[in-house]
Amino acid sequence: MLVTLEGLDGSGKTTAWEALRDAYPDAVFTREPTESWYGETVNRSLADDDADPLAELFLYTADHAAHLSRVVRPALADDRLVISDRYTDSRYAYQAASLSETELERPLEYVQGIHRAFTREPDATLFFQLDPQTAAERAGADNKFERAGFLAEVDDNYRRLREAEPERFVEVDASASPEVVIERVESLVAELTGREPDH
Repeated sequence: MLVTLEGLDGSGKTTAWEALRDAYPDAVFTREPTESWYGETVNRSLADDDADPLAELFLYTADHAAHLSRVVRPALADDRLVISDRYTDSRYAYQAASLSETELERPLEYVQGIHRAFTREPDATLFFQLDPQTAAERAGADNKFERAGFLAEVDDNYRRLREAEPERFVEVDASASPEVVIERVESLVAELTGREPDH
């Protein structure tokens, strides 16, 4: 089973993902961008305010393709639980927002279309709901993708994704304390997987 954690930067999903590692030690924990050279290239583009958004999309897509072939598909083939901090929905929401100022029409649908031919959709996605202004304040706006105006557009893309697949997304109130959020996430993963946490 593939469970993904999604949300704006600063929503606390990475903190919850790290807590789940203790609760589910037999699961495969992974993330995007990955720690491969593909992911390193993506991270370099994050710091470049002048990076071409279409070129950047394909860097992310290459990283995702490698992630699928090297980590996700082999783990699922071994009947392992895979929990990923960010996955395709991040690409759809963030890269579509980056492409909104280009001549490309319907950027969200364009990014989804590129992935549809080869990706493996998540079985369930926990979405960490937090307003863009709070998310930007928490994130500290270290890069171009963490600014409040941009995050508002990303948030709108996430809303469209959730409305299109309400059965896949489960919302988590990320404005609560970290302890409450982690408890909620562990409960949801137990419910989704039928496996109680190891603590």
